[in-house]
Amino acid sequence: MNPSIANLVAHFGEHPQHALVIGDVMLDRYLMGEVNRISPEAPVPVVLIKSEQQRAGGAANVAANLALLGIHTRMIGLIGNDHEGQRLMAAISDYGIDTQAMLTTATRPTIAKTRILGGHQQMLRLDQEITAALSASEAEQVTQAIGSALQQQPALIILSDYAKGLLTEQVCQQVISYGRQHGIPVLVDPKGRNYDKYRGATALTPNKKETAEACDTHTNDPALIDKARTLKASLALDFLAVTRGEEGITLITEQTEHLSATAKQVFDVSGAGDTVIATLAAGLMHGLSALDSLSLANIAAGVVVGKVGTVPITKADLIDAIATAQGSEQAHKVSELPELLHKVANWKQQGQRIVFTNGCFDLLHAGHVTYLEGAKKRGDKLILGLNTDRSVSALKGPTRPVVNEKDRARVLAALESVDAVILFDEDTPLSLINAIQPNVIAKGSDYTADQVVGGNEVLSWGGEIALIDLVEGRSTTNLIKKLHA
Repeated sequence: MNPSIANLVAHFGEHPQHALVIGDVMLDRYLMGEVNRISPEAPVPVVLIKSEQQRAGGAANVAANLALLGIHTRMIGLIGNDHEGQRLMAAISDYGIDTQAMLTTATRPTIAKTRILGGHQQMLRLDQEITAALSASEAEQVTQAIGSALQQQPALIILSDYAKGLLTEQVCQQVISYGRQHGIPVLVDPKGRNYDKYRGATALTPNKKETAEACDTHTNDPALIDKARTLKASLALDFLAVTRGEEGITLITEQTEHLSATAKQVFDVSGAGDTVIATLAAGLMHGLSALDSLSLANIAAGVVVGKVGTVPITKADLIDAIATAQGSEQAHKVSELPELLHKVANWKQQGQRIVFTNGCFDLLHAGHVTYLEGAKKRGDKLILGLNTDRSVSALKGPTRPVVNEKDRARVLAALESVDAVILFDEDTPLSLINAIQPNVIAKGSDYTADQVVGGNEVLSWGGEIALIDLVEGRSTTNLIKKLHA
């Protein structure tokens, strides 16, 4: 992930645009306690309640995630005229969410899910809900509320569907059509088997089970992603993001990208889908690509599944998690050849230009950094072939290198301009170049094109040689002389 993304996240919400969330809101109630014995009345555990928490759930949790990321957020949902509705409104308002368009009905209760936990273990869940179709008057209220909210021109709309009756096909198409007409992205967290009602949306974010149901198959189908690609095309979506739990997230655009899961420990997956769609939305609202936005969402999901219950992501937690993920990504830039070739194949499939360069890079200095930045500008991905300690000694003499190969590789991997580092022990990187087949081979301007090892080979498959200007007076040799002096 680009290091500048963390800085962008820090500035989320610093402009007046807002997001609109429409969907099934619910109250998530947690009764937390301890289990020390089995009931004498029946073979069930006795939970001694120690605390109670009320949290915004469903579409309200999506809005809470957006709000805690700094996004100005408006909410449309339906609650009952009851105590649970009051508690839910209080929970939503605590996040600073605009609730002026929230609707109340006397004919159905507020959707509520009460979870009883013994330690971290969920013992029982009690649901309160009516999922029957809305009455004609309730449906008209919803339509009018949405119409008024759309007139305020949200920057992005999320439809959070929990199949509780609010998001009918008429409502979904009302919003999606408006979004298409006015260039407003509409993201949908879908539910059920009838995905036709989402036709024309910008994107859907189903989980693996929901994707399988929509594709009329099973979750272990090896062709599931191929079928999901067909689903995306049939619904005229810009992209489809399939959340796959511990398997990560798959983004389907014209290409297919897979993001590995980032969670180190999973306590509770409740609300993870809400966090994914909210963080994805925040990224898109701030100009990130679908892939970068989803990478951000993947990191956010890895944070919230490590917490107990429905907990939205905060901006501070996300920034911390990005820093941790970037450190891990940097280390993973150092590759063995099979892993590197896999990366190269993916990059080429995406139409990205591969630049290759090589060298010793002992005692990294400004000349090195400037050279690598110049090389990266000649393409999309820069691969650095790094001489091993043995080969550096053969080239430079027995006192070199000053820095060992593992440390040199790790420091170079931390540079934004470098996308992959691979150590090679041969006298020249020719075999490596033939294996990678880069589009561009880069060397310093102290070389001529005919002196560049691998140059003829790169030209033979339609590539080019790039000679990069060097920074005068900057070299490892000069640094060593200065240190000795």
